[in-house]
Amino acid sequence: MRQNLENKTALITGGSKGIGYGIAAALVAEGMHVAITSRSLAAAQEAANELNKIGKGKAIAIEADVRDYTSQEDAVNQVLDEWGSLDLLVANAGIGHFAPIEDLTLAQWHETIDTNLTGVFYSIKASIEALKASQGLFVSISSLAGTNFFAQGSAYNASKFGVTGFTQAAMLDLRKYGIRCTTIMPGSVATYFNNHTPNEKDAWKIQIEDLGQMVVDLMQMHPRTLPSKIEVRPSMPA
Repeated sequence: MRQNLENKTALITGGSKGIGYGIAAALVAEGMHVAITSRSLAAAQEAANELNKIGKGKAIAIEADVRDYTSQEDAVNQVLDEWGSLDLLVANAGIGHFAPIEDLTLAQWHETIDTNLTGVFYSIKASIEALKASQGLFVSISSLAGTNFFAQGSAYNASKFGVTGFTQAAMLDLRKYGIRCTTIMPGSVATYFNNHTPNEKDAWKIQIEDLGQMVVDLMQMHPRTLPSKIEVRPSMPA
């Protein structure tokens, strides 16, 4: 039997656009209440306003930076103050800097690792007690770049290999509390990542609503079963 998601709650980092927004929209459509974070409160609020037009669950905007642990604690506390529980954490916020290793700057390296990897650690660390209480689900958004390396991808590969390994280890640590941990590893997705603007030529790519449906499916699955690592590819790449 699929689980009823109405009035369950979620926190999605980097939820103002792209994959995070697609996940939020799918959850709100199922009746979940969703908090989306962004470093820009205006961007998060604009997205929350659109999500609230869907008509089932409620969305709120939170200004937060995954590179700051206190900021993540504050975000979790805002969810608990608003709804009293946290059933799902989606660690989605991420960036990409791509350059040959001799050209990659120290600032680009640190921003990539601090956002994509340390940010995931901060997000789950701040949420553990709330997820213990709800026996909830933790989803990290990794990438196929978290298992396949490529030229000019040293920082991004390192961060996503790290997210994949971190989430699998966290799964082993946390399942004794009833917390399920899954990492989703998409290939090409039609998003705004790396200064791209989605357009009609992206029809062959994974769409954000596809990943949203995947998280809904994970939430509705019986808790006895855990897809711990999911690789996702376009069916027919260009």
